[in-house]
Amino acid sequence: MVEGRIPEERRRRKPTKSGVLLSEDVIVDCALRLVGQHGPDALSVRRLGAALGCDPSALYRYFHNTDDLLLAVADRIIGETTRGFEPDTMAWRDGLRELALRIHRGYREHPRVAALAAYRVTRRVHEFRAVDAGIGLLRRAGFSDEDAVRHYSAFVDTVLGHAALDAAHLALPVERRAADDRAWEGVYAGLSAETHPQLAAVRGHLPLMAGSSFEAALDLLLSALAAAAPTRDG
Repeated sequence: MVEGRIPEERRRRKPTKSGVLLSEDVIVDCALRLVGQHGPDALSVRRLGAALGCDPSALYRYFHNTDDLLLAVADRIIGETTRGFEPDTMAWRDGLRELALRIHRGYREHPRVAALAAYRVTRRVHEFRAVDAGIGLLRRAGFSDEDAVRHYSAFVDTVLGHAALDAAHLALPVERRAADDRAWEGVYAGLSAETHPQLAAVRGHLPLMAGSSFEAALDLLLSALAAAAPTRDG
């Protein structure tokens, strides 16, 4: 049995009071919706039970606790974003880039979940497949097994770190997000050359700081991997 999974015999087989037939997918759907609407505090068995029309204790037939559910939610996002991803049909560098863009996009689409789960290890089927694909692409680049694992760790941490950072920015209230973005062309660009000569020298480019640096960081990382790869057809 995969770690974290509840045995089949413990699962509910009759509808809830609201007519919903409980399943792992139904509970994960509800958790995604509630966290997206109300934030991390919505991930409680009480609120989930109320939303699903069932006794909160019924959820324990499917998940050990809310952390177990959170990992299932994170794995759902990985599954949604990697659906249709076929790394064997593309060059290894292109495959890594597409995988990175998919994962980053998935967490940006669920920013409140990203703040909770982007740094977690789900130990579930969709993450297994994503990690297997990523390491496979790096082995195809000619890296040794040890280096493939080491480089994949750096790759995925870069992707998930940026996903969490960008998602946290998106989760801010609109007015706070706008104020942070304006700071680069306002407060920073207005600093004196006498006190901050380097910032003053590049003041015309400071608005670039307002956008996500994810793709720039990804390109730098992929270029470094390509330069180090034993195989040159990436």
